[in-house]
Amino acid sequence: MGSTGTVLRELRGAQKSAKGVSLYSRYVNRPAGRVLAAGAYRAGLTPNQVTLVSALFTYAALAAVALVEPSWTLALLVYAALAIGFAFDSADGQLARLTGRGGPDGEWLDHVVDCGKLVLVHTAVLISFYRFGELPSDAWLLLPLGFQLAAVVTFCAGLLREHLGKAAAAGAPAGSPAAPVSRVRAVGLLPADYGVFCLVFLLLGAPGAFRAGYAVLAVVHTLFLAAFLTKWFRELRALRPG
Repeated sequence: MGSTGTVLRELRGAQKSAKGVSLYSRYVNRPAGRVLAAGAYRAGLTPNQVTLVSALFTYAALAAVALVEPSWTLALLVYAALAIGFAFDSADGQLARLTGRGGPDGEWLDHVVDCGKLVLVHTAVLISFYRFGELPSDAWLLLPLGFQLAAVVTFCAGLLREHLGKAAAAGAPAGSPAAPVSRVRAVGLLPADYGVFCLVFLLLGAPGAFRAGYAVLAVVHTLFLAAFLTKWFRELRALRPG
């Protein structure tokens, strides 16, 4: 087993493409995941075990949002746990590529955890609004449901776009070279990045500010959903045979 420095260098060489990745994931989450992956490698953990560690941090934070009265202390603890969980979510794939121990079971487990996360994060906010929110109107209870819809549809539609696109492209003639990574696109994707979304939980100590920030992000994610669906539909339509 090599030194931590050697493992980190190997992990840097086993990174996924930066195409379609926001600046947060590229410069914050992936490097943090790389350090965690190196630690997991030296500890002898498997990629699937790292995925479960990610779930533990994330789901514990969301349970706290639903069950504990909001405060600044809770805000810091929840954000820290969500950020660590997200970094471990990056670490499992990096560890799998480093060790060659990835497989369909690991990809399946990772997607199941991610799907559960997207459902639970907005369910936790809904419960917190209902229990502790002192809302101006009961209509605010609809906001987490709408945000949840946008998040889950984006996640599922993106997975389908990826898998259907691969199936349609199998055996087809090679297309044009891949477009270079765009820094403008990486900046534009920041509002849709889960790591950036987690920052809103730092406002839990001020319920009004949290509601406002959460509402803004809900609108932004809904707009991104509309743009993504249009783009993915056109891309898949262009892959029709003949």
